[in-house]
Amino acid sequence: MKVCKFGGTSVGTVERMKHVAELVADATPKIVVLSATAGTTNYLEEIAASLFSRDIELAHDKITRLEFQFIDFANELLTDKLIKQEAIDYILERFQQIWKFTKDSFTAIEEKEVLAQGELISTALMNFYLHEQKVNSTLLCAFNFMRTGLDGEPDLDYIEKRLQNEINQYPNTQLFITQGFICKNAYGETDNLKRGGSDYTASLIGTAIQAEEIQIWTDIDGIHNNDPREVSGTHTVKHLSFNEAEQLAFYGAKILHPFCIAPARKRNIPVRLLNSMEPTATGTLISDRQDANVIKAIAAKDNIIYVKFRSNHALCPYLFISKIFETFAKYRTPLCLLVSSNLDISVAIDNCERLSGILSELNRYAKILVENRMSIVSVVGNMQWQHTGFEAEIIEVLNDIPLRMISYGSSNNDVAFVIKTSDKKKALQALNDKLFQPEEV
Repeated sequence: MKVCKFGGTSVGTVERMKHVAELVADATPKIVVLSATAGTTNYLEEIAASLFSRDIELAHDKITRLEFQFIDFANELLTDKLIKQEAIDYILERFQQIWKFTKDSFTAIEEKEVLAQGELISTALMNFYLHEQKVNSTLLCAFNFMRTGLDGEPDLDYIEKRLQNEINQYPNTQLFITQGFICKNAYGETDNLKRGGSDYTASLIGTAIQAEEIQIWTDIDGIHNNDPREVSGTHTVKHLSFNEAEQLAFYGAKILHPFCIAPARKRNIPVRLLNSMEPTATGTLISDRQDANVIKAIAAKDNIIYVKFRSNHALCPYLFISKIFETFAKYRTPLCLLVSSNLDISVAIDNCERLSGILSELNRYAKILVENRMSIVSVVGNMQWQHTGFEAEIIEVLNDIPLRMISYGSSNNDVAFVIKTSDKKKALQALNDKLFQPEEV
């Protein structure tokens, strides 16, 4: 069995939803994970914001608009009168779950209930359309099997057991439709896996059923070797190892959720990135195979804050390093990069929410320098230390760009550095021109 995930853009119009239905309605057993139709989650967030502020008039207007938008979608998608009425009744039922919050108090838990309606309605519409086309499909509710534990992380043992029970109830069904992104938490409350979580859902499902392959379908033909929005002359990378893909996702390859690789790697399940607009394109295959090619791709991550700590000798060196780690851990702030030299420690972070508290605690132990508007650029590939020369080649390309920080050695799959965001485009293009040969036609 395969797991196929389609993003919101892939099902964002009636024509595209019909196209996806054609792609999945073959004889291959599969579970299809769908995001909400394009723009729906953003709109639901706006509704939630108006409910939080108790601007009921604005909330009423937005709910009405979205409700009619989905009804229009159903009217255009479906032709069978009975199925169409069933679909509209379902839409009205789901919107009743939103309308009730215009009368009662509204909390963060209710916000997640509002956001969940986009996935529930979108998957139901797909299932109604498949039934109209005489395709034997079953709609599974992710709330019945997708759960996070007390630590907020997906409970894979629970997911595996409950999902298998769900599938076993339909022995004659080979096509299942379910929602991405949404889940229940350990307390049985509606929750979600945050933005991009549909990729994560697909990977967790694929791991739970030990799928033959996990397919992530978007409107892009796989991972490019550089950011096509910033650089000319990019091309699709045909193959990546799990580690290489994880590095690229973490450092800015937005086509792939950073967390979705780990579950697949655990069971050694290949992940294939495909383009729903060009279904015959090869895309990118992610597996445990490590290619001999040294450099595969380049990614960049913006909104980085660079922080340098210079010890004032209040603590001995090993306690000073320990204090830095301890403080960032206390404030639940992960480090994107870390380098140290003698008594100086430099870090790059992408979350400044708790930075003031961190700096306040560490100010007694160090002189601190903070710089924002920075970016991390990561060159990714098979970069084991025995492969000589690639580090020098990368640095040589950037000889006229100030490098605030360089990191290599913690991973066998990347060389990363911190630069000013204003220098990013120049750095990406220079690396692209030097490290990659033009793609053969």
